[in-house]
Amino acid sequence: MEKVRKVLVHLSKGDSSPQCARFVQSITGHFIGNLHDQTSVKCFLEDNRFVLCEGTRQHGVPLKRAPFCPIKYLSHSEAASIPPDTLGRGVDVGVAVLLQSANQRLLLTRRAPTLRIFPKVWVPPGGHVELGEELVEAGLRELREETGLWLRPTDISSSRVLGLWESVYPPMLSRGLPQRHHIVTYILLSTHLTHLQLQSCLRPDPAEVSGCVWVEPGVVKVIVCAVDGEEQSLHVPASLPQAISVTDVSPEGELSESVLPVSVLCNRAPAQGEDVERVSTGTKYALELWLQTLEAHAEQG
Repeated sequence: MEKVRKVLVHLSKGDSSPQCARFVQSITGHFIGNLHDQTSVKCFLEDNRFVLCEGTRQHGVPLKRAPFCPIKYLSHSEAASIPPDTLGRGVDVGVAVLLQSANQRLLLTRRAPTLRIFPKVWVPPGGHVELGEELVEAGLRELREETGLWLRPTDISSSRVLGLWESVYPPMLSRGLPQRHHIVTYILLSTHLTHLQLQSCLRPDPAEVSGCVWVEPGVVKVIVCAVDGEEQSLHVPASLPQAISVTDVSPEGELSESVLPVSVLCNRAPAQGEDVERVSTGTKYALELWLQTLEAHAEQG
């Protein structure tokens, strides 16, 4: 048996045993075909495999891809032209932490401009799941490595998987053939600490992070309205701040405060040319799920 080198996505349907997903295989499409972009699945880690199988809305987690997901539209000839070392990668497993403070602020980080994948894009802290890790364990490690935040078990009031995102880079075929293919697991970690208490402990890794920002629900609602792939104009309501405070991280790791127009966080993914500073499409999906949890909690409370 071949030695497991990394955690990869495995798919199961019906009573079939889990099979390793191919790099050019649409994970979402495996369950619902090409007409739709969202479904519900069950997911679990088993023997260093991230297994996805059929689920229901009541007994599962949401899985979504972008309407313009490159794997969805990849032709046979385009797939054949992808380098063999890329084709042999399989579908990687990522984890991203939505860290919710006690006063309902959420931490986003701006990826360093030197990173090869999604540079200068705003995302939650996260990365790959390593061999032998559980999902929350991987999320806490990535949070610690990227931001310097060490959360003790007593700091965390709850944790849950919010949803799964099928992430492909580049995000559109118009910007090149796929180079990376992930399933990102978004985990909501709620803490007893306020965002100011957490902010005082931030020590970001400049190789990974060039900025940090705490966003509140009102700003998040505007961000998720900037749907990637759509072109209608979007205005920040006058009732909201037009700019928010950001902690910039220099290449040497020095921290400084600046302001960032909220409109920058509402930038959409460009179909051509260089990427722009924006909130990633998958992050917008996760933020929308977060807002739904807040609304559900408010109704119950």
